Amino acid sequence: MDLSEVRKRTFAKRSASFLRGPRPLSGVDKQFIRDRFMDGKDYIPRSYFKGATPQNDYTPAEPYGIKVSENPYSYTNQGYAKLFLTSGGADSPREVTLRQTKDGKWYLWEQFLLVGIRESESSNPWA
Repeated sequence: MDLSEVRKRTFAKRSASFLRGPRPLSGVDKQFIRDRFMDGKDYIPRSYFKGATPQNDYTPAEPYGIKVSENPYSYTNQGYAKLFLTSGGADSPREVTLRQTKDGKWYLWEQFLLVGIRESESSNPWA
């Protein structure tokens, strides 16, 4: 494993830990992140930025932005919000659940972001 891979994994773990707020990453969470980057699919997180598609190897447009949407059921449970992020490599938005702490801040509670999407064109031998 080269140094850039170590840095990517470290950044992913730190980012996930920050987004989770007072709930630390478990060993299972860390292993999940490690597994997602083991097979070279570091483009999955980039796919959520606007303009990032398989055709441009998930290179986001600047200024960076993401599309977050809600539906009529997003706020049915008090203290929780179910939102959806658009990926340039998926056919439908991916779900995240946020949980509100007693001080009013929202943190990542559950995510379905690091799942399979269309491969980037440069990593797809059939493209």
